[in-house]
Amino acid sequence: MAKRKRLSPAALTEAPPETKAALGWVGHGTRRPPIADVTGDAAEQSAFEEVAGELRRARTEGRMVLSLPLEAVDATHMIRDRVVLDAEEMAVLKNSLRARGQQTPIEVLDLGQGRYGLISGWRRLTALQALLQETGEDRFKTINALLRMPQDVGASYLAMVEENEIRADLSFYERARIAVQAARAGVFSDTHTAVQSLFSAARAPKRSKIMAFTHLVEQLDADLCFPAAIPEKVGLALVAELQANTRFRHRLREALRKADLQDAQAERKVLDASLKAHAASRAKTVEEIAHGVKLEAGRGRITLTGANVNATLEADLRCWLLARGRAPSA
Repeated sequence: MAKRKRLSPAALTEAPPETKAALGWVGHGTRRPPIADVTGDAAEQSAFEEVAGELRRARTEGRMVLSLPLEAVDATHMIRDRVVLDAEEMAVLKNSLRARGQQTPIEVLDLGQGRYGLISGWRRLTALQALLQETGEDRFKTINALLRMPQDVGASYLAMVEENEIRADLSFYERARIAVQAARAGVFSDTHTAVQSLFSAARAPKRSKIMAFTHLVEQLDADLCFPAAIPEKVGLALVAELQANTRFRHRLREALRKADLQDAQAERKVLDASLKAHAASRAKTVEEIAHGVKLEAGRGRITLTGANVNATLEADLRCWLLARGRAPSA
């Protein structure tokens, strides 16, 4: 009987690399269809573009905090409403930035070419600049910022005012000054419109006082050294005198120029003395306008005295006032 030949198992050989690649092999015993490669690449590209687009939108919509070099931020892009910085407040802010870093971003406009215009956060920017100069530390070379896109320049000023109304105790003079400066820069048609627009959230009496202080800014801004320290009552009294008598302005300016104004207290003494002296001189001004009739005039008041101030003069004056009241206005 013939001996049966024993068969050996067939040898399994691995396909050469070029064959595996052509067939779509991706691992031991697995194969990925070529269409999956195309679909996967498209999905990855779509996901990347979606993320990139969301990042761009977050940046332009002010939802992303940017880290900007200090020198890239232009603090003079807008007229600031702060006239002076309190040394004690600045020291507190610097200590906070040194210990905890910047907690609240500033707000900026994109001016192009890597430059940004400051909208709000002037004190934080100033404090970081001072810390960098004092320490030279790298952590003070940049500032956190949110990019804003106001519809117009007026909206930028409004954003600055709103931020400072919340975070800073602005004086009436500082509020009035930003309104005057914004009107002069052509941001608003006139000072009244500037006050109404920038302080629209304030109550009417407050806006009225800010408007009154604009007269003080317009007439004495170049002569005052510490205007932010002028109290509300003194400021309103100064405005009343400036509007009632043009000579008061000249006398006050002369007094300010001659005085040694080392601090706000020294300037306040000059203002108080000028108001008091002008009130005294006005009270003593009595003019004899007719035989036996003397006239003394004050704000909202006219007083007639003398031997001929009698019933006849009263009747004549009454008739004249009634006739004047009925006269058509020009």
